[in-house]
Amino acid sequence: MIVTTPVSNKIIKQISIFDKIKINGSIFTGRDAALPRLVKMIENGVILEKGIDLNGSVLFHTAVSPAGIGPTSSNKKEIESSLPILSKAGVKIHIGKGRLLDVTVDHLNESNAIFAICPPVSALLSSVIKTKRVVAFREEGIEAFYCLEVEGLPAIVAVAHGETIFQ
Repeated sequence: MIVTTPVSNKIIKQISIFDKIKINGSIFTGRDAALPRLVKMIENGVILEKGIDLNGSVLFHTAVSPAGIGPTSSNKKEIESSLPILSKAGVKIHIGKGRLLDVTVDHLNESNAIFAICPPVSALLSSVIKTKRVVAFREEGIEAFYCLEVEGLPAIVAVAHGETIFQ
């Protein structure tokens, strides 16, 4: 299934665990350094002032380096604890790797958001990037919050609608 950003609730409702998706459009990236800072911006009510609109967005848990992109473990405390807040703020698809806690699966379900896993193959994933720009936290270097324009980013849905492949 081809998924184009921004992603609507209607599209999310059509996606099930084990579905293979390819994402086209603008996606955000962030991991350990950027996501807790992004959550603080949401909690302080300044995210839109900073020009960041998460409504219908895709968030890939990765750094952006000259060597390429590849998923980091989404079950790291700094990342997984941000998923409920980011989903409520509009993120519809989180992409990374690893098993999520049951409570996180429940939060994703409440926000009609899903989690997809991506194979850690940096060369392949880098080939789908059309453009990249730093959106926030430039001082974090490769762990800054980026916006990438992608075409055909592959992922497999691991969590959707309260179900998980990690049983």
